[in-house]
Amino acid sequence: MPFGDYKTISQVQAEYRIKYREKNFVFQKPCEPSPEFLTEIAFNQQNMDIFSSEAARCETVIFPILRELYKQYHEQVSLWIQMPISFDAKLTGTPDYIVSRRSELGKTMLEYPLLMVAEAKKNDFEQGWAQCLAELIAARNINRAISNQSEMVVHGIVTDGKLWEFGKLTESVFTKNTDSVTVTELSRLFGCLNFIFHEVCTHIG
Repeated sequence: MPFGDYKTISQVQAEYRIKYREKNFVFQKPCEPSPEFLTEIAFNQQNMDIFSSEAARCETVIFPILRELYKQYHEQVSLWIQMPISFDAKLTGTPDYIVSRRSELGKTMLEYPLLMVAEAKKNDFEQGWAQCLAELIAARNINRAISNQSEMVVHGIVTDGKLWEFGKLTESVFTKNTDSVTVTELSRLFGCLNFIFHEVCTHIG
């Protein structure tokens, strides 16, 4: 079924025999946003209803934050927006964001392995994680099939723009980071995201 048809984490666990763990595995890797980014975010907050819809959250908060972090790692990885992926008839759909290895052929090629997926959800984190976990399983299976990366960790993010939650899939174990971060803690959020980007780049050498 499409990723969005999954409603609960337990539904995905049962279908794909995934073990669930909670642990703080995301740490701080200090990283401060640029003055230009802070000016842009402040303008959006002051002049736009940035949380009025999922599209507003994505375009004015979530993507600008991910892009700001991505700038430091763009030579190693690619950031994709609404790029469809499919492993089989059940594991198919379009994650909001994907991070993959950067292709030597250029920015138009989706290269493997897939390293991170992110989902933007308006308040419904249970369904957000169900969808994200299905996407992580698809990414894991695609990595195994295409790039022979059987033990590759795939990271996941679910956010409504205000609250950011983190998880990862290691083989058949899904670990959800115990602590979440709010966008009001911008330095802490950037530190967490910088840690994750650094981790995924470490996986590909």
